[in-house]
Amino acid sequence: MALAVAIIGRPNVGKSTLFNRLTGRKTALVASEPGLTRDRREGHAQLADLELRITDTAGFEQSKGRDLAARMRAQTERAVAEADVALFLVDAREGVTALDRDLAQWLRRLGKPVVLVANKTEGRGTQSGIAEAYGLGLGEPVAISAEHGEGLADLYEALLPYAVKSEEKLAEPAAVPDGAERPLQLTVVGRPNVGKSTLINRLLGAERLLTGPEPGITRDAISVDWSWRGRKLRLIDTAGLRRKSRIEAKTERLSAGDTLHAIRFAEVAVLVVDASLGLERQDLAIARMVAEEGRALVLAVNKWDLVVKRKETLEKITERMAQSLPQLAGLKPLTLSAATGAGMDKLVPAAFEAYAAWNRRVPTPTLNRFLTSVQERNPPPLVAGRRLKLRYMTQVNIRPPTFALFASKPGELPESWRRYLVNLLRESFDLPGVPIRMMLRKGKNPFADAR
Repeated sequence: MALAVAIIGRPNVGKSTLFNRLTGRKTALVASEPGLTRDRREGHAQLADLELRITDTAGFEQSKGRDLAARMRAQTERAVAEADVALFLVDAREGVTALDRDLAQWLRRLGKPVVLVANKTEGRGTQSGIAEAYGLGLGEPVAISAEHGEGLADLYEALLPYAVKSEEKLAEPAAVPDGAERPLQLTVVGRPNVGKSTLINRLLGAERLLTGPEPGITRDAISVDWSWRGRKLRLIDTAGLRRKSRIEAKTERLSAGDTLHAIRFAEVAVLVVDASLGLERQDLAIARMVAEEGRALVLAVNKWDLVVKRKETLEKITERMAQSLPQLAGLKPLTLSAATGAGMDKLVPAAFEAYAAWNRRVPTPTLNRFLTSVQERNPPPLVAGRRLKLRYMTQVNIRPPTFALFASKPGELPESWRRYLVNLLRESFDLPGVPIRMMLRKGKNPFADAR
């Protein structure tokens, strides 16, 4: 069983750097700017023979009420409550501060096991900071450098007494069909302040992600494992995407890059739009980005409880999607309210339907019968007085569905006829809203080698 460890400390002491070092991945955003991390981020790590479930938290600050800092502190408190042991980081370069002392006092009141870690000890002049850490009354500090990977052996020794170790080696798990146990990667994307984090919290039934009226609260792409009717999902919350011309701060550039990375590795992307504002240009740009990456898409029209003219609003959204994103033809918007929970029961089934269409494979004989019937109804155009011959069609890949069309002169096939063929594929084989890729190939002439 993995040891649950929460990394806590005041802002900018290197919590996210240690998280990345232990997990072996640069998943948490790291910058010199304090307060970059806001949400809890979880990850799995292996430190020698210790299996760890690590939670990175926001910088701990003294704040009360319902402002953003107080809500961030509440998320940190939940992480500590759920952990088996807390890693309390202090900055050995700066020494112990008043906030460090307050945090140490809070941890003592909780009675939670604590491992005191003095970070940033790679340089000279840090011995005084390590000595000051003794005064916190939390035992001997473990001197490490998360950035350089120093002191991890000492950290292992400090965590070892808290670990649940099993001397029996676990048996190999039985083989399962491909994809049966692997969670569906469901990434939630959209502009800032459209309700992405609120939507995930509603699905989970808990305040797992930081929410509020302030735009741009979410900065990291935060993943949460979840189960729906026995099916595993990995929900990924992302930072809101604005137009590149409006992004100036380094923090927002890092957040946007993290969101783009999450889209590239998603299987289904849920695009959340604000129903009270309608479908804006940036919403279409994000949907186009998802289609170009070849991901399945679900359109969630949030804040539906705020809309007065519902029929008119839905018609405008559907019409604009059809005009601006023909590559996602057939995509039906889902109207819901993450705040009230209305319509949320439709979201996950729609995601699994999109995933099934994204993985759909059409048999080659069926495709060629379809191609024959299409040419009989609407033959390809003439080129230099001769009819183009479409000889053969096969599906060469899934995720997204990719087809190869063999023709006598593939370069002469008009783009309009290719789109016509793709739209008929959607209708005939139930592929609504899924990006379809069509590759044109030159068919082999059977008489080319004849003598």
